[in-house]
Amino acid sequence: MKKRAGKVEILSGFHPVREALRSDRRKFEKILISREKTGSRVDEILALAREKGIPVENLEPETMEKLTRGARHQGLAARVSPFPMMEFDHFFKALGSGDAPRFFLVIENLEDPHNLGALIRTALCAGVDGIFLPKDRAVSPSPSVSRASAGAMEHAGIVRMTNSAALLKKLKKLGFWVAGLDASGSTSLFKADLTGNLALVIGGEHKGIRPLVQKECDFLISLPIMDRVTSLNASVAGGIAMYEALRQRTGNPGLEPSAGHGCPV
Repeated sequence: MKKRAGKVEILSGFHPVREALRSDRRKFEKILISREKTGSRVDEILALAREKGIPVENLEPETMEKLTRGARHQGLAARVSPFPMMEFDHFFKALGSGDAPRFFLVIENLEDPHNLGALIRTALCAGVDGIFLPKDRAVSPSPSVSRASAGAMEHAGIVRMTNSAALLKKLKKLGFWVAGLDASGSTSLFKADLTGNLALVIGGEHKGIRPLVQKECDFLISLPIMDRVTSLNASVAGGIAMYEALRQRTGNPGLEPSAGHGCPV
């Protein structure tokens, strides 16, 4: 995993800070707590900080507001290293071998951190094994994305990709089917086969999946639209598609999670 040396981020809010502590993937410089903040949540953070030997500083509420730049911090924040994204080869080595089919999410050029946070949280809940994000010209796994994911991002395996089309070619050589979720798709989501090794591609909010990336998709799937509205929000559409894939892949219409699976937060 690569980290931006020397960089420090301010992670704010109870869930992002707690899940970052639990996942143990970032370096914590300091935990910051507003002087007016008390209660069981603060006690939980303090216990985790003691366990990991992380210093804690109490701040005046005004200082906390200034430090977090108006973000919803709930009286809790932390100075941490940037989120550690993985490179392709390292990710596959860490993933290891196994008989179970793999399920990846490839996200194309999203701009809204709330959409990315929602997709990441749903991906973890729906059993996605890895999430691929563009290196440039898209929202990155920032503190605001962690907050939007309610801290789920801190547990996600997120892989950096420099070229979406090249990545999909590589995945197809490894035996993956590539399904693009697009309003122009000729195959209904509920008629598509989403079993086996699968890479699900989600397009950007405004332009969807770029033509060069569409060409690398084995098929394009769309959601039925029953009224005059022509499309759904990217995170909503992606969530529906991921859960349809989960339903097919588990062979369980009731979607009851098996032991060891489920959303961490």
